[in-house]
Amino acid sequence: MNIQFFDETNLRKALLPLTFTRPIAELRIGICTIREKWQFYFSNAHWYYQTESYLQGKFPNTNSPDLTINGAVCPNPQLIDAILNLKDGEGLVANGMVLVSKGELKKHIDYFQEILIITKPSDLFAHNGTELRTDYVQVTKGRTSTQITDIHTIIYNPSNVFVETGTKIRAAIINAEDGPVYIGKDVEIQEGAIIKGPFAACQGAVIAMGSKMRGDNTIGPYCKVGGEVSNTIFIGYSNKVHDGFIGNSVIGEWCNLAAGTNVSNLKNNYSVIKVHSYTTNGLEDTGKIFHGLIMGDYSRCGINAMFNTGSVVGVSCNVYDAAFPPKFLPSFVWGSAAGFTTFRLEEALDVAKKGMSRRSVELSAEDEKIITHIFNEEKSFRENILN
Repeated sequence: MNIQFFDETNLRKALLPLTFTRPIAELRIGICTIREKWQFYFSNAHWYYQTESYLQGKFPNTNSPDLTINGAVCPNPQLIDAILNLKDGEGLVANGMVLVSKGELKKHIDYFQEILIITKPSDLFAHNGTELRTDYVQVTKGRTSTQITDIHTIIYNPSNVFVETGTKIRAAIINAEDGPVYIGKDVEIQEGAIIKGPFAACQGAVIAMGSKMRGDNTIGPYCKVGGEVSNTIFIGYSNKVHDGFIGNSVIGEWCNLAAGTNVSNLKNNYSVIKVHSYTTNGLEDTGKIFHGLIMGDYSRCGINAMFNTGSVVGVSCNVYDAAFPPKFLPSFVWGSAAGFTTFRLEEALDVAKKGMSRRSVELSAEDEKIITHIFNEEKSFRENILN
């Protein structure tokens, strides 16, 4: 079966900067990406993407999908049952939005059941706890956890903890009383780490010594994370090893938050937080009092950096200084609160290559094309803001 995800144009724009470098279905929420969630139900499918043309080299499409799925839709059993009952040419629609179609869409069928559709970056952390619980059931179904043998590690409610093979856990505290804890293959949890569920550390992740992992956290593959972390998703391959707080945030791939980085997620007056919207190019009321940092891929900050509530940082930015930078930074800027300039493409590519080499990964030709396209696409927008 060929299954193709499509990026609804308005949703993709609303989910920037995270979707500059990936289709919507490759966003992570819970343990898995959205695409991986669908794989639980269609395990033998071949997966394709109908997305922006500059992404298609890395995420190819097909002209003959058997199912076409909105990449922002998270599956559930009720939705799967409805899909299996579709006839050729039929599609499910909720509030005017196409969810899925079988073959060429000719007939709309209204779908009224509860469904999670990711429409903005804050939806990822807002629903992460629920999706962690859902994914945990799917990932562990019919399987047996590896036992934690370290005598100095304390586990509360061990029946709600699942450990893959190859892990190294030393003198940690794992509390799964309020939600499950998933520890992926080859994960290292260092001495003194405190983990509270729901929580996931995906394959190859490192939880640094003395960490405080509060609930609703996802540490994506090969991330190295420490300090105090609350209700945050690290999509993959990013670092925040040292002390400092981050909460209600989403961090892309290949990012680095240096020692002492702190992210505010709550205003002193408890007022509703506004964030930059790529849809309107202005501030948008989130309706939330908790909202931290949204950071695109390849971005980084220096020691003691501070980010205000509702900050949005684009792709391949470099921020330094201990003063608050603006709440919105477009892609490819370099500087501090005192002023920003363009982060030259050659330098940005060089930093990305060096950062990836630390994980023994090479920057592919397709990734270099994607980065170059974003740099050029955002040039006029970036220059207007910097001027």
